[in-house]
Amino acid sequence: MADIYAYIPHKGGVADDSALELVAAAQKIDAGAAVTAIVTGSGADVDKVAEEVAASYAKVFKFSNDALAYPNAEVVRNLLVNVLPADAMVLIPNDTFGMDLGPGLSIKLDSTYVADVVDIEGVEGGLLKVIRQEYSGMVSTHVTADISTGAVVNLRPGAFAPDESRSTGGTVEDKSGDAGDLTAKRTFLEVVEAEVGDVDITKSDVLVSVGRGIEDEDNIEIAQELADAMGAVVSCSRPIVDAKWLEKSRQVGTSGQTVKPKVYLACGISGSFQHLGGIKGAPFIVAINKNVKAPIFQVADVGIEADILDFLPELTEAINEL
Repeated sequence: MADIYAYIPHKGGVADDSALELVAAAQKIDAGAAVTAIVTGSGADVDKVAEEVAASYAKVFKFSNDALAYPNAEVVRNLLVNVLPADAMVLIPNDTFGMDLGPGLSIKLDSTYVADVVDIEGVEGGLLKVIRQEYSGMVSTHVTADISTGAVVNLRPGAFAPDESRSTGGTVEDKSGDAGDLTAKRTFLEVVEAEVGDVDITKSDVLVSVGRGIEDEDNIEIAQELADAMGAVVSCSRPIVDAKWLEKSRQVGTSGQTVKPKVYLACGISGSFQHLGGIKGAPFIVAINKNVKAPIFQVADVGIEADILDFLPELTEAINEL
């Protein structure tokens, strides 16, 4: 089995939640694997993140360089090509950055590429067996990939339960001197922060989130009444923002806000990976949808097959009675 490496995204000196998910995924590939984390950046932040993830990884390769201050996929790709062995198994979150990084990296390493993996069945005879989803999660596909020359695997955030049990006390190795040429044709300009509306959904412990199943703008009041009864905040999926029924600041997802609530009610939301990618921190998820095959049920702690236009008012009434 080739060495397994995990690329660790981070922000503000804190590793992304996917760091623990990548460890769990690696154990499904090889239960005895000593996984190496790769942390890139500059200044004190990269040092803090490297020390943080060393608690869960056997080894951490730290790369600090001004060219890595902003995660430019072209720069990181050049770095990884310079430092990884030819047959490496590289695990990357399937977020916006990972989807930019992964495909090109596999080409430069001349290795297999598998995108948006939601589960791993293991390795047999030099073949990696994984599960992906098609048609907005309505169909699961079983994929077999030849990993004899290595592989780059993008893993869907939230699909793997975080492994918080590991305490390896791994070592941090400063590999900055091995980074090589980090020049790139793309140049970082600026970070544009997401707009903040009248309500900051990123601060709420409980979210009542609505999707297409709400059907009409006037029906959002039904969700608001439930949120008021629960002491929660109303958020939404992208179609609601596209229809201009709620402002962009209330959108959860990879193109909206990243939230870390304790409880998340997904009301009439199918559960695309773009939406689920904005939910971090392993909240208690309650999914309410009249389509029993909706992908959201695969990640929900509680699933309720019902029309939200009928169910939400009844739930609100029951909570108010309590």
